[in-house]
Amino acid sequence: MSPYGIVRPLLFSFEPERAHRLTFGTLKRLGALGRWAVKAPPPAGLDVTLAGLRFPSPVGLAAGLDKDGELIPLWPAIGFGFAELGTATAHAQPGNPMPRLFRFPEHGALVNRMGFNSLGAAALARRLEASLPQPIPIGVNLGKSKVTPLEAASADYAESTRLLALHADYIVVNVSSPNTPGLRTLQDGDLLGEIVRAVVTVALGKPVFVKLSPDLEQPAVADAVEKAEAAGAAGFIATNTTLARRGVRDVGAGGLSGAPLHDRALEVVGWLRGFTARPIIGVGGIRCPATAFAMFAAGADAIQLYTGFIYEGPALVGRINRAIRTALDVRGLTSVSELAQSLREERRR
Repeated sequence: MSPYGIVRPLLFSFEPERAHRLTFGTLKRLGALGRWAVKAPPPAGLDVTLAGLRFPSPVGLAAGLDKDGELIPLWPAIGFGFAELGTATAHAQPGNPMPRLFRFPEHGALVNRMGFNSLGAAALARRLEASLPQPIPIGVNLGKSKVTPLEAASADYAESTRLLALHADYIVVNVSSPNTPGLRTLQDGDLLGEIVRAVVTVALGKPVFVKLSPDLEQPAVADAVEKAEAAGAAGFIATNTTLARRGVRDVGAGGLSGAPLHDRALEVVGWLRGFTARPIIGVGGIRCPATAFAMFAAGADAIQLYTGFIYEGPALVGRINRAIRTALDVRGLTSVSELAQSLREERRR
């Protein structure tokens, strides 16, 4: 049993947010010793280049786990090829009342209604500045501040970008969380295009990705892609959490992530691949090498982990990295992009 397998029952005996705070607090106190204890760099030859950024591995940390950049140096040590911080908002905000995070171990799922709890973009910018440079690209996921009216969303996203672009390697426009009132209406093509254009204008040339909801239907995804690309989006992340429960007990408002989301995330990534040649980062229910390979086969160029990481622990990153390296060797391929293309061809047969 892995060290995380021994510790997990204790962590899961606590309410989820308390377990999160205990884990982060412990790792912050351990500092370099903690990073040494989990150190597992990816094997050579796993690098991918997306939107001009070189990722040492196509396995990344999804937004939501390290919202305020507390553990930036830890993520490359674990073997992640890139890490996404946030969601950050222009104005500091507490998020929704607790409880707002729920585990469903029997389903490998989480439901959250965090509501973009954030110390604010300025605070995250200071932490980024203090921690850089890092050996992997660090992205920042941006959301609309709750106090900002929907009609002023573009200016709100632009302000966060202005504060963070100097220190981030890429920016993500998050208009797909179900936990901020009205936010998903901003996925409408024209509104999305306005926001992306405002962000690109102040992003200092950094790539801007758009994160989409799994609850969009195919025509809405096509419209979002068309308008976002026209406004300068460099790529897409699919998907955020879903309002559907997919067999998981209803605990009220919030977005579902984890294993029950996987099939829908694959479907949306497949649609995206048909609509765009730009980079796609796939996220949703990845919990083992097989589910990672399924995401590549659907059309993703890179992947992100969140819920699977909570349940499987840091060793999951290394398992997927090693599986990719093995697949390259067995197939006689020289790059992750070749492997992804091979998997897509197999899926179409």
